[in-house]
Amino acid sequence: MSYILYGDKGSGSGPVEMALAEIGAPVELREVPLSSDAQLDSEYRRLNPMGRIPTLILPDGTVMTESAAILIALADRHPEAGLLPPGYESARAVAMRWMLLVAGEFYPHVTRYDYPERFAPDPAAAPGIRARAEEMGRELWRLIERECRPDPFVLGARFSVADIYLAALSRWIKGASWIPMQCPRIEALARAVAARPRIAPVWAKHVPG
Repeated sequence: MSYILYGDKGSGSGPVEMALAEIGAPVELREVPLSSDAQLDSEYRRLNPMGRIPTLILPDGTVMTESAAILIALADRHPEAGLLPPGYESARAVAMRWMLLVAGEFYPHVTRYDYPERFAPDPAAAPGIRARAEEMGRELWRLIERECRPDPFVLGARFSVADIYLAALSRWIKGASWIPMQCPRIEALARAVAARPRIAPVWAKHVPG
């Protein structure tokens, strides 16, 4: 049986689709167009009550949401792919540290940037919310550039789902134009992920240009 992945181009389903490609696992893709707010449809929200993407259905029917959690679960379900070190290795803690920092701190800035009107009763506040989300997102990437120092990956030569996650999300909030100039290590990580043979076509689909 295959996985079922609900998502859209350029969204949080991108890194999950990349991980599945790297693993070589069969997957059925089901489109949930953000442009039409399909993620808010009542039928979809029965799967994902938060009305967000991605949602992954495991082969046994288990429903998973939250892209970082999905990536960790996929790495653990397919140890042969080597996408996370085993739990007894300190390297796993390092990968999880940076991956979950991005999930917990950067992802909320993306939501504020994309939907600023949700975060203030006055519509006139939306531009300021968006601008501050962009600033804070960039502050986080500078911190990761300085403290994580990927070379070329988070774990040095060892590739992991943390690299997929950081690479994909580094393109968001205009990161594709900003990261190369300001965070060369993160840019090198992104390019290394994008060049992996199994990931390359999925990257091209989710990261135009």
